[in-house]
Amino acid sequence: MTNMDVYPPLTALLSRYAAVRDHSVALVSPLSAEDCGAQSMPDASPAKWHLAHTTWFFETFVLEPNEPGFAPFNPAFRVLFNSYYNGVGAKHPRPQRGLLTRPPLDEVRAYRANVDQRMARLLPTVLNDAALCALIELGLQHEQQHQELLVTDVKHLLSCNSTHPAYRAADDGAATSAAGDLALVPATEPFGWLTLDGGLVDMGHRGDGFAFDNESPRHRTYLAPYALASRLVTNAEWLAFVEGGGYDNPAHWLAEGWDWRVAQGLDQPLYWHLLDSGVWHAFTLAGLQPLRGDLPVVHLSYYEADAYARWVGARLPTEAEWEHAAQAVAADGHDDEGHDGQALEQLFGSAWQWTQSSYAAYPGFRTADGAVGEYNGKFMVNQYVLRGSSCATPAGHARSTYRNFFPATARWQYTGVRLARDA
Repeated sequence: MTNMDVYPPLTALLSRYAAVRDHSVALVSPLSAEDCGAQSMPDASPAKWHLAHTTWFFETFVLEPNEPGFAPFNPAFRVLFNSYYNGVGAKHPRPQRGLLTRPPLDEVRAYRANVDQRMARLLPTVLNDAALCALIELGLQHEQQHQELLVTDVKHLLSCNSTHPAYRAADDGAATSAAGDLALVPATEPFGWLTLDGGLVDMGHRGDGFAFDNESPRHRTYLAPYALASRLVTNAEWLAFVEGGGYDNPAHWLAEGWDWRVAQGLDQPLYWHLLDSGVWHAFTLAGLQPLRGDLPVVHLSYYEADAYARWVGARLPTEAEWEHAAQAVAADGHDDEGHDGQALEQLFGSAWQWTQSSYAAYPGFRTADGAVGEYNGKFMVNQYVLRGSSCATPAGHARSTYRNFFPATARWQYTGVRLARDA
């Protein structure tokens, strides 16, 4: 193979690898070493752990079987930074990741630099290996997932501080909105409905470009006529639910959701604060800010989203409805007008949108062989699917077939509500 045959794809692969890896480092640049080592709850992980685990993925799954003369940077890291891959071996308990004061942040940075150097030497030798290149792309997509988790985990950590410290200033040029969250897109149109006929529709990834295994196989399903809300529910609309007693009336809640709400003592979304002045504020990445009514309400559990939908006489969409509507009215990542002239706003880039669909395998789904096969399939129980993407999702990571998933109680992600109803 000539240099001309190799150079363009190698340049693209090296550039993409470097860009993704550099972005993770940039995300922790506003943080202190103390910030990077703390864990605020069992579901969250320290920023230091995210930096190390995403590096562990490349060392364990790419370098170990393919690097000549492979030797681990530190043998202990195989256990310390394994997340849930039982096929790899033992794991440090997830709720105790914040206890890992060793290795220090500087050593984790050195670990990343070492693996990046070794990956740079390996990449030119693997361009003809389609399966290995696909695994490297999976590693990059995996790191982008952790970039979003890193942001949301840091936000939760800082919210636990009574001084409400900022991760970034609202005007620091990092695409933060006036409310302090990354590129949170306000509503620009009045609430409306987009009606679609349904029928037999195809859903799932078409096979062009990257997709996670849970997005396939593409298959056919039936949809009754339905309508989706033209935009996400806003803070102002949610405030009406709060002040109208929505959190206090069990008639709107699933039984399990009501028990959870009572046990947690919840009467407002995560990060909302009613100050002594009587003005509602929200904790954001820029600290505590006045609540903006035009922004989408975020950090809601499935239970809260479902209760609100019932309160307004609507429901949550199924994931098939959401995907069908997104593909019917817009190219991936862009809002556009639907068949009746009504636009769909905020499909991508504002908030993940709860669906009423349980996270389960598509017909014909098969997990991959080996430890990498543990990536998605084994989590297909007791979780609900979310669609779209959030303001913390890395650029280029979203698509209409993407299936995010969390348990019904999860609130610390940028999760919001798009309503649906039968047509």
